[in-house]
Amino acid sequence: MAKHPRSAPRGSDPFDPLDGRVDDTLDLHGFTTAEACARLDAYFRGARQKRPGQLVHVITGKGRNSAGGPVLKPAIRSLLRSGALPNIARWGLDDDDGGYLVRVAGGRPELG
Repeated sequence: MAKHPRSAPRGSDPFDPLDGRVDDTLDLHGFTTAEACARLDAYFRGARQKRPGQLVHVITGKGRNSAGGPVLKPAIRSLLRSGALPNIARWGLDDDDGGYLVRVAGGRPELG
């Protein structure tokens, strides 16, 4: 997925499915990779029924405090890329590079 440039804040393009108000935040700081992936999976399993079309900010952190470099961010990216998570229409890096914005399927037209 393409990263939005930091100089161009979100919220100005009605055709970008990752623009708009964030409806919920899932902060994965402090979790192991396995715990973070399980929480993400559990969250998105029920997301379409609860709030179709919502925009979720998934915070992984930048990995600055990890001895060997980022751990959660690449693991979550791999999980998102794999297509294994249910009910996801689109996803991309957030503006500050510390997580991802994820659009839940349904409720809003899903642009290709």
